[in-house]
Amino acid sequence: MRRTTSNERTAVLKRILGNTAHCRRIVGALGVFLLMGVASLAAAVNPIEDALNTADRLAGDKARDASRRPAEVLAFFGVKPGMRVLDLFSGGGYYTELMARAVGETGWVVAHNNDAYLAFSRATLQTRYAKGRLGNVRRQVSEGDDLVLPNDYFDFVMMALTYHDLYFVGDNWPAIDAERLLREVYESLRPGGIVGIIDHVAPAGTGYEAAQRLHRIDPALIEGGMRTIGFDLDGTSDVLVNPDDPLDIPMFDPAIRGKTHRTVMRFRKP
Repeated sequence: MRRTTSNERTAVLKRILGNTAHCRRIVGALGVFLLMGVASLAAAVNPIEDALNTADRLAGDKARDASRRPAEVLAFFGVKPGMRVLDLFSGGGYYTELMARAVGETGWVVAHNNDAYLAFSRATLQTRYAKGRLGNVRRQVSEGDDLVLPNDYFDFVMMALTYHDLYFVGDNWPAIDAERLLREVYESLRPGGIVGIIDHVAPAGTGYEAAQRLHRIDPALIEGGMRTIGFDLDGTSDVLVNPDDPLDIPMFDPAIRGKTHRTVMRFRKP
């Protein structure tokens, strides 16, 4: 069957509508109407908001929403349907679940943990993945220095409150070769891929010792470390700023826990 050309379709419209000027006005109006409809549909379908409003979210997750502001954070990082995501040191999986729901059936999330995070979050993880919840999540367990990822695979890598852990050493937390791990992350991203980093802010100039002493890090060290690997700083957000945080007390201190001043940084692989 011969397909009609655009000129033939315009001619039919002209015969129906009478004259060219009128035809153009109607076609223009139809175009505006269609664009408004698409915009309205896009506004109505917000995968991140839908993820937040899922009926079976864990109560503990909902309780953290006010201080973590995940809608703004994930929108800033650009999480959207169809993405391949790595949640590095995903802990109890707060962001894993939100991202899994936001990327939808056409995307998936790799939830990475090491043994320490796995033990710390065991009860939460049992509930989170019970009865086949989050079918588009693949779980991976390895220490930082043993992490192996596929090349040119992920669209987005999340590091939520864990970048400072690359420079922490504890009884159950082996030392990590931060540069090697970050290069592994770099190679795992597709060109244009994003790393989203959230972390507790340490005073400027404190160096990596703040990671050991305070579980915090100077944002300048994050930027320098990521640029050394080859990432470009693509943007920062003040969505988690807290000017009342003194910065010089451990993030576990009850006076500030859950309310720390946090940096939110977006890095892009060229």
